[in-house]
Amino acid sequence: LPAVAEKLSFAADLKAANEVPPNKSAGTGAVAAAYDTASKKLEWTVTYAGLTGAVTGAHFHGPADATKNAGVAIAIPGEASPMAGSATLTDAQAADLMAGKWYVNVHTAANKDGEIRGQVMKSK
Repeated sequence: LPAVAEKLSFAADLKAANEVPPNKSAGTGAVAAAYDTASKKLEWTVTYAGLTGAVTGAHFHGPADATKNAGVAIAIPGEASPMAGSATLTDAQAADLMAGKWYVNVHTAANKDGEIRGQVMKSK
């Protein structure tokens, strides 16, 4: 029998305290994402407010848990909130996403390594 396709929801709470190492930014944000297991397409919307300056980049990173840093898995295009987009994942990327090993990082000039971050986890 063929596998049954699912559309799974994911979310992340973006804050400076989640950065590795943490910073003092008052910025906050959120990620809402959906992954279609049949098409392997991930769609997302990233919102933020209160950053120290303009966004210089945003990415899904992984694989890593919340205490580690990792390389870029997928770039998130755009600079203004909300940033929306989609990408087709490889099997390895999908496995890391499902295992909670991806995080979103939003970068600014004042915080080049990341100003706000959040681990992307399955939501209901």
